[in-house]
Amino acid sequence: MQRVGVIGMGPIGNRHAEVHAADDGAQLVAVCDIDRERADAASERLGVPAFYSVRDMLSGADLTMVGVTTGGVENGSDHYEPTMQALEAGLHVLGEKPICNEIAKAEEMVALATTKGLCYGINLNHRFTPAARLAKRWVDEGRIGHQLFMNISMWIKNPNESSPWFQIKALHPHTVDIMRYFCGDIEAVQCFAMKAPGRSIWSTVQVNVRFESGALGHLSGSYDIERGHPMERCEVAGMNGRFVIENIFQEATLYPAGDLEKTVYTNPVFGGVRDFNDTFVDRLGRFVAQVNEGVAPDEIDGSGADGLAAQKVLAAAIESVETGEVVTVS
Repeated sequence: MQRVGVIGMGPIGNRHAEVHAADDGAQLVAVCDIDRERADAASERLGVPAFYSVRDMLSGADLTMVGVTTGGVENGSDHYEPTMQALEAGLHVLGEKPICNEIAKAEEMVALATTKGLCYGINLNHRFTPAARLAKRWVDEGRIGHQLFMNISMWIKNPNESSPWFQIKALHPHTVDIMRYFCGDIEAVQCFAMKAPGRSIWSTVQVNVRFESGALGHLSGSYDIERGHPMERCEVAGMNGRFVIENIFQEATLYPAGDLEKTVYTNPVFGGVRDFNDTFVDRLGRFVAQVNEGVAPDEIDGSGADGLAAQKVLAAAIESVETGEVVTVS
């Protein structure tokens, strides 16, 4: 049983807290926010003590795990300090994406978790669906075969203006993680970006990648398209077959090479994933279950190392926009 405190009580933090409160493998014991009104509102609603600083929560609550759901610039600048404080205190951490705006700090976070022997995960929840797990099984079983290419697209209307790189850094930890989940590490990146009418940020991008396996990949992403239709599509093709996942969780289809019959998994209408918010239940529950089961930190699904690897790809994409060059992922 993990005794959990959640740091950062905005909409995402409240969602994390609700999931932990309903999880049989966890006990929500504290909430924390520097905004006293937000902390107090969550405390009253969830029936746990409120704290107004991470230090006070770490000293005043009996914890084994924390969720870091702070925001900041590009939704990631405020993750470093509370994560480091929690790890130093010997607690397992599940953080929100992106892991951190700065690669050097993200490397420190991952390194400290490793040194401490603690489980550190990132909420890369797009891989935590029945459809994604089934497609991953198809890959592992060889039903795709030698991989040739991958296409993924993700879009959502987000009018917020932050840094020029807000869309790349804040949205695409998800898409890059899915690319790596199915096709492995990425070694080279070429990125083109545009500012849609009225935007000051690079709000739509096209990214070409080469995987270490030699397979090729393509990512399209945008903060300029109204939601209301499916927001994500993923396709992986190989010598033995091809699969397509529609809208994260709704449907996965396997097309065997040379065979007119296809296999289709459709998310159950009753008892399945109802909406995007349900992916939090799957992802957070999986982290808690792995910690409870004693899974080794380097075997955590959607680990801090995975989050770091995604940000390195995105850093290379930003460098590519700036230089107009193909960039090797460091």
